[in-house]
Amino acid sequence: QVQLVESGGGLVQAGGSLRLSCAASGRTFSSYDMGWFRQAPGKEREFVATIRRSGGTDYADSVKGRFTISRDNAKNAVYLQMNSLKPEDTAVYYCAAKLITSYNYWGQGTQVTVSS
Repeated sequence: QVQLVESGGGLVQAGGSLRLSCAASGRTFSSYDMGWFRQAPGKEREFVATIRRSGGTDYADSVKGRFTISRDNAKNAVYLQMNSLKPEDTAVYYCAAKLITSYNYWGQGTQVTVSS
């Protein structure tokens, strides 16, 4: 079992930056691939970024070059640095953990609102 708690969301103007954090507890954090997802009002949840156990990363095309995912296994934490934010980035952002093939564990989410 893994518990995930996101923080760092808030209200920011377009062009600004935010850094989301996800604190994990439970089983060995370094065994998991970690991901960030988001869900805007009226839309389905979508993939944002992932960082694998190896440290390799992937990003959604919509955030490439603006967002950076990182992890600190010593602190059991994963981060999402978001720069050049746009109003369309407004969503609830979720942290998730994947052990083998699917994301089994999810946090409660943190709201990010980008004003124009």
